[in-house]
Amino acid sequence: MDGDPLATTAVPAPLFRNAPLLRPLLRPGLRRTHRLRPVLLAAALLAAATATASARAQSTLLDSVKQNPQRAKALCTELKTLNAQGLSYTSPQAVAQVAAREGLSATDAEILSTYVVGLYCPDVR
Repeated sequence: MDGDPLATTAVPAPLFRNAPLLRPLLRPGLRRTHRLRPVLLAAALLAAATATASARAQSTLLDSVKQNPQRAKALCTELKTLNAQGLSYTSPQAVAQVAAREGLSATDAEILSTYVVGLYCPDVR
């Protein structure tokens, strides 16, 4: 057995046994985290509801263009005009113009523009 490398290898002690940073976690007073569970659950539910509402709003915005191709073509014409002036459809000026015309936030206007360019006018830059 002298030639067996595993026979001479010492087994390392668990890393957490002497770790001073983990000692406070083992104190009985810190085990009372069950009081935080309802708060954390409520926060998670609120975040999920907000994300779902936002996704529905985006879907409605994009569906409105899918259902009305004339609206998309009008937006393409507007974006091509901005391109002719040297502005990209993602520039702050173009986004602000689309937002004002459509009554949207800047973020929604940028999403709408990107969606329309991707589906209806890929030649717009």
